[in-house]
Amino acid sequence: MCGKLACYAVSEKTSRGRVFAEKPHAFRSDFERDRDRIIHCSAFRRLEGKTQVFTPGLDDYYRTRLTHTIEVSQIGRTIAKALGLNEALSEAICLAHDLGHPPFGHTGEGVLNNLMADFGGFEHNRQSLRVVDLLEHPYPGFAGLNLMYETRLGLAKHRSPYDKPAGGEFAESNCSLEGQVANIADRIAVSSHDLEDGSRAGLIDARQLKDVVLFQEAQNRVKADKIEDKTIRRTRTAKAIIDKLVGGCIEQSRIAIAEAGIKNLDDIYNRPESLIVLPEKSEEQLQELEKFLFANFYRHPSLVSAAREVEQWLKRLFEGLCRRPQLMPGYFQSFIDRQGLQRTVCDYIAGMTDRFTLNRASSLTTP
Repeated sequence: MCGKLACYAVSEKTSRGRVFAEKPHAFRSDFERDRDRIIHCSAFRRLEGKTQVFTPGLDDYYRTRLTHTIEVSQIGRTIAKALGLNEALSEAICLAHDLGHPPFGHTGEGVLNNLMADFGGFEHNRQSLRVVDLLEHPYPGFAGLNLMYETRLGLAKHRSPYDKPAGGEFAESNCSLEGQVANIADRIAVSSHDLEDGSRAGLIDARQLKDVVLFQEAQNRVKADKIEDKTIRRTRTAKAIIDKLVGGCIEQSRIAIAEAGIKNLDDIYNRPESLIVLPEKSEEQLQELEKFLFANFYRHPSLVSAAREVEQWLKRLFEGLCRRPQLMPGYFQSFIDRQGLQRTVCDYIAGMTDRFTLNRASSLTTP
């Protein structure tokens, strides 16, 4: 340990700073300021109206993209604190990791990527960076939130089974350990909480999970067969999964960091493999659960049917706004000459909530 932070943690002294220099704050560190800028930005607020798996408003108990983000942040803070990392940096990356997610979750992302196939495509991690670097505009002197380099790097390099970073302006092979914490925290939150929501919705039955080891171990740990209340049983099972994975991650990551012989941040940035990891057995079990959810939940016929409707709504909206860009707010219209019409329309749609998307799509007609 080097003071309050481990020697391999990002600190203000080792940071590469901001694009636009700013005076230090009297009461908050630079990474705490990043966290607060993210929380207060409009894109963060709009996550409340964006799909995690189920469209917001269908049920008061399902998660939204915002509640998912908060849960990722809580898991990330726990891991970062236990490992002596920069907790504020991990929290900032966790809170911002889905700012670029479009309406209707991964379905919306796939549709926008297809619509933008001839114009650079669409990927929500790259979009998160566009949000914090360009699209948010709370300051008079520059576009974006002017976040610290390491926060932006964590967004650009965010990885999960559903997130594939694709190069960009950053030459590093990997992000900081704080960014790697956000990666694993996202996976843990998604799998445990989507499992809980899918069970609540009746799209997943416990009998389907009889061969999923992580689920069965969690059920045994909480003595689920003795819990009559279905809500309590689902919740305790999800919490048991989180507890096992987080504890295993902390222990295994300590070992991986020690064995890697890290001397400075460049050693971390130049390693393509992550040092924030799960024990081998837990990693296999988490992958098994992820595969189960993909096959039995995300591809459930009812969700696939809804995805077809989403495709039509987004296509109608995209084509309609490309024909009539004057229907976009003036701020977005100002980007057309610099960013191109299609990219500007994509930026506008990607920032919408599910409900606003439907309202805008219904107001447009196609030939």
